[in-house]
Amino acid sequence: MSNIKQALQDRILVLDGAMGTMIQRYKFSEEDYRGERFKDYPTPLQGNNDLLSITQPQAIKTIHAKYLEAGADIIETNTFSGTTIAMADYQMEDLVYELNYQSAKISKEVANEFTAKEPHKPRFVAGSIGPTNRTASMSPDVNDPGYRAVTFDELRIAYKQQVEALIDGGVDLLLVETVFDTLNAKAALFAIEEVKEARNIDIPIMLSGTITDASGRTLSGQTAEAFLISVSHIPLLSIGFNCALGASLLQPHLEAIANKTDFAISAHPNAGLPNAFGEYDESPEDMGEQIEEYLKKNLINIIGGCCGTTPEHIKVIAQIAAKYKPRRYSEPVSASH
Repeated sequence: MSNIKQALQDRILVLDGAMGTMIQRYKFSEEDYRGERFKDYPTPLQGNNDLLSITQPQAIKTIHAKYLEAGADIIETNTFSGTTIAMADYQMEDLVYELNYQSAKISKEVANEFTAKEPHKPRFVAGSIGPTNRTASMSPDVNDPGYRAVTFDELRIAYKQQVEALIDGGVDLLLVETVFDTLNAKAALFAIEEVKEARNIDIPIMLSGTITDASGRTLSGQTAEAFLISVSHIPLLSIGFNCALGASLLQPHLEAIANKTDFAISAHPNAGLPNAFGEYDESPEDMGEQIEEYLKKNLINIIGGCCGTTPEHIKVIAQIAAKYKPRRYSEPVSASH
């Protein structure tokens, strides 16, 4: 597992692009989502992308392979909504372990195939841990600001279940991503630390926040620098930002943290901002040009794509990244157990 740290010293690592964007290309029907096993399930399941790791594993495997072919070093598991909290929407809380385990297993199989073909370029699997659809530090009810839809402890327990299954399924690292509420992220990080301690393992952690709009803050009100400071007590592999913004709009936030931390820096921006139909239409070349600015300024160690990005985008990004040296940083000493 530690060889990702070595790889980071050698080159800029490329993360994959959007899973959801690629799934949309399949135009799966309700029946496709259900498969044979869930054909009589009482709730609608279309849109539950994590479930496809069980009902359409070949499609998920193909998507991973396309990103690896495009040059990705790290692929993310199809587990963005893999907590009991997010799965409650589909009444599938009981499936959480299996969903995460299967997703990790599929990803690892594909990654291992590519590593075997190109041993000089090992491929890694990041267990994707999304933010859930609830927020611990804000009320969903304008009229009751003290109300919380979820507690820190509920989040911690849910994340812990997800982390256990991802690790059992064979992931190389964990990616706590699209963080819009730092308290949610802290619950995830706390859960990861609990699992690490219980199992006496040291699994690398990537953490990626989301700057939600032009104010340059996360949804829970933190600037990029405040976000960094509030999580720096955890020995992270990397910190950075993803989603919400295109590459050029994300740059100032990366600049704000790049010279203030000894963690690696990651970014996986969207393919621009959504158009009137909610679609992302920035071309791979346009996106690549903007990302090249990060590299010229020496801001980045890990680069990939979020909403709207495809293997075509990742291919261009990987080609550009190969021309640059990674940002230098001193690797933090990991806490001994």
